[in-house]
Amino acid sequence: MPIPVRSLLLALAGLSSVAARADVIDIAWGERGRFERRLTVAPGKFVEVCGGLTRADSVAWRFDASGPLNFDIHYHEGKDVRYPERRDAVASASGQLRVVLDQDYCWMWSNRTGRPVSLDLELGR
Repeated sequence: MPIPVRSLLLALAGLSSVAARADVIDIAWGERGRFERRLTVAPGKFVEVCGGLTRADSVAWRFDASGPLNFDIHYHEGKDVRYPERRDAVASASGQLRVVLDQDYCWMWSNRTGRPVSLDLELGR
């Protein structure tokens, strides 16, 4: 049984006093199978949007940001982290996640710049 992503992140953050604070947002699918959010990623921090998916799911995703962010889609298998998608220093991207395992999946953006970056995200099943 997979460990809930929020619990894992909170436990890991507590292990180090220098760990970057994470904003973790649970995906709440709307009636039409959509999730949209406007976020701000603080300098030196990251934001994650996470939710449980099954092998039957496929998620179309896209985002636009006001500056470059490191981006990935990931999930955890035990102590290993798997990355179906990973891009560095991008301000926009889109794609289709085809779910291969019943698992909690996270879309994550890290801000390596010295200023806040706004982010518009759309997910659809």
